[in-house]
Amino acid sequence: VAIASGSVIERLKFSTWLIFGILWVTFVYVPIAHMVWGGGFLYNDGALDFAGGTVVHMNGGLAGLIMALMLGRRKNYPKEPMNPSSVILTALGAALLWFGWFGFNAGSAVAANGLAAVAFLNTNTATAVAAISWMFTEWLVAGKPTVLGLASGAVAGLVAITPAAGFVDVTGAIVVGFVAGILGWFGVFVLKGKLGYDD
Repeated sequence: VAIASGSVIERLKFSTWLIFGILWVTFVYVPIAHMVWGGGFLYNDGALDFAGGTVVHMNGGLAGLIMALMLGRRKNYPKEPMNPSSVILTALGAALLWFGWFGFNAGSAVAANGLAAVAFLNTNTATAVAAISWMFTEWLVAGKPTVLGLASGAVAGLVAITPAAGFVDVTGAIVVGFVAGILGWFGVFVLKGKLGYDD
């Protein structure tokens, strides 16, 4: 629910958001969770989702995109730049998210063991590489790197490595992070403009 909220925050009434949250968890999240984690048909078909990439991130992100499309654009978007009110707080938020994500991914091993250590290492590696690949993509295309881009790349890396955190080695984490940073940048600066949605 928190992931979906990022697409529409401050654009709908809180009561509407509460109703959406209850309905979405009941009719979308719970069935997907059981399909992927609870021995459901996606699990039986071999779906690998170590810490929630399908159940949490893809599911929540798609819900956010659909809501953003249903609500339409904000007033003056995209003519007026709508950067975060504080890049410092954005960077702090990304850092806290990065730190907290270790518990999310490594904790999905449900033990303090080698698998948890692998998930921890992969989470940190992919996130760092994604932050750097987003930054260099932005630098090459726009002519300068930004802290906002670095933070955005880190979040892209966290999301991308989550389903694979316990299934890949460090080389796999580097590849996931590298691709996530570039694709994340492309989604924000190219695809979003071409498709015209405002999330």
